[in-house]
Amino acid sequence: MNLVENISVAVGAKAPDFELQTEKGKKWRLSEQLGNVVALLFYPKDETLVCTKQLCSVRDNWSDYLATKALVVGISPGSTAEHKVFAARHNLPISLLADVDRSVTRKYSFHWIFPVALTRAVVIIDAKGKICSRKVMLSAFRPTDRDVITAIYAARADSLAEKYDSLTQKNKGFE
Repeated sequence: MNLVENISVAVGAKAPDFELQTEKGKKWRLSEQLGNVVALLFYPKDETLVCTKQLCSVRDNWSDYLATKALVVGISPGSTAEHKVFAARHNLPISLLADVDRSVTRKYSFHWIFPVALTRAVVIIDAKGKICSRKVMLSAFRPTDRDVITAIYAARADSLAEKYDSLTQKNKGFE
């Protein structure tokens, strides 16, 4: 995959649609989530030190994530069966999507220097399907919950600002 193919995952662009299976074997399609802010947490592998810490931290701060009203999902190349065991073992509250061939991960977690197997990413998509935030890092590091939650609120704020501007324009006729 080259750099030109990955321009579509830039901040401000429409998020490319995809469909993956959850750890429960159900289909999850990004385009069916329109109307909601979506946080995609790409992580390299179940049951590894940093990945387990990342997802358990999400679990431990779940009430803060719930307050954002965003849909939060984890995505990694493991199978649905592996994700099911991982989610149960750690009592994870989020759906884990199986990107077995890494096709979605390659697109969203692309970095111009690092191979996709060495990265993790957080992608925040607004309610209209636009990428609002995209952070790719080496897999040895993990995002803080505060950074993810802040990015989610920023995506919601953009949407609310658009609604405010629209209402303001409509109300100008009543002055």
